[in-house]
Amino acid sequence: MSPELQALSLQALALQAVSPQVPGLGHPVPALTRNPEMTGTYLNYLWIAGGGVVLFCLLIWLGWQHRKRRQSDVPEPEDIPAELLDLEPRAAAEGMVIGSVTGGEYLDRIAVHQLGLRTTGRVEVHQQGVAIFRAGARNLFIPAADLAYARTDRGMVGKFVEKDGAIILGWTLGEHALDTGFRPRRVQEGRTLLAELTALTESETSL
Repeated sequence: MSPELQALSLQALALQAVSPQVPGLGHPVPALTRNPEMTGTYLNYLWIAGGGVVLFCLLIWLGWQHRKRRQSDVPEPEDIPAELLDLEPRAAAEGMVIGSVTGGEYLDRIAVHQLGLRTTGRVEVHQQGVAIFRAGARNLFIPAADLAYARTDRGMVGKFVEKDGAIILGWTLGEHALDTGFRPRRVQEGRTLLAELTALTESETSL
């Protein structure tokens, strides 16, 4: 073989060694390169998606602020009396405090005084009223005289569950009728709690 042919053969072998091959074929496949136009398109999509998320969060925040202004006449709930902390409750249950809404309006969440927040918590029934302990939010107390009814339902805005899976407390705060939802963690505790709540409302009604 002449030196010229040997040189051409070596060049062909070198190109074949560095070029990707299609399985089963001996033809090289051109290496993939990143298209700068496609990269720019993906970045534009990311910016649009991020802007949409920010806009959505902003609209939620503005709606919540508007709700607070509209409900500014709702007074603060009472704090739990210190003497109740050392008393044994008539009934108690742990679970989820769904939050509070306008009475009969399950989608009208109360935004002021943290009343509409959903938290884990504990509800206790005492002769003086209902103590609601909430993790990460202000505790509140419903005097027995302000408690209107207790019943079961599917829930309210923030948490909907199975039929009769939530306890709804109807009560008055100043001149406002409110519904507060509670989802007991244990079924038996929930039944006992509901029975004592009903007895408390009936005793107040009979006075």
